[in-house]
Amino acid sequence: MKRVQSLFTKKRCAVIAYVTCGDPDRETTPRIIEALEAAGADAIELGVPFSDPIADGPVIQTAAMRALKHGTSIDDVFAIARTVRQRSNIPLIAFSYLNPIVRYGIERFAKAATEAGIDSVLLTDLPPEAAKEIRAIFHANNLGMIFLLAPTSSDARIAAIDRASDGFVYYVSTTGVTGTRSDLDPALVTRLDEIRGKLRKPIAVGFGISRHEHYELLRDKCDAIVVGSAIVRAIDDGDAAGAPQRAGDVIRSILTPQ
Repeated sequence: MKRVQSLFTKKRCAVIAYVTCGDPDRETTPRIIEALEAAGADAIELGVPFSDPIADGPVIQTAAMRALKHGTSIDDVFAIARTVRQRSNIPLIAFSYLNPIVRYGIERFAKAATEAGIDSVLLTDLPPEAAKEIRAIFHANNLGMIFLLAPTSSDARIAAIDRASDGFVYYVSTTGVTGTRSDLDPALVTRLDEIRGKLRKPIAVGFGISRHEHYELLRDKCDAIVVGSAIVRAIDDGDAAGAPQRAGDVIRSILTPQ
């Protein structure tokens, strides 16, 4: 958990990069993560492939299906994390749905995730009210939990998610699923100003962030941005050998004026 907390000691808005583990293949994923870090990513979300990713748009859904077709498993996600840990101390956040974790075994997952060097877990379909037992098991294994905060969240839910989240709160920039967008919701900046005043934890903003203009708009309004679909699309836009370079180029294009 300490590695995740270190994200928010930086002088600039941090960048969290999402990858679907096993896409384009299990061997290339650690190389993609290395390239993302070299390009300026401050943390990595390790997407656990799942057959029914209800919060994800078509780009990440398709990547998950490619990874599953290759036979990517949770154990492969742990193997990828261990490979990354051989040369990097970058924060690693497992991004999953509840079903794969339950099927794997919650205690077994928590122990294996920590041993692999994973710092926190974001279970997209687990509300904080239902997370008490899982959160206790994760904490016993020094594994943090991060929860999603929606634009429609009430003040009571904002407070509950703030209390339950370890390290930071993940704010979904708009209602709907993941995916790149030309323009962010015009009301996003106003909502962020309102919500930050109700949170004690740092806030990361995700869903739709894909351009330098988005980063410029948000860099003073949140503590981190999350980039997912733009990276996953770039990974698929060519052969596996060039995937790390293409993924890194996405982060560079977001951080650097074109």
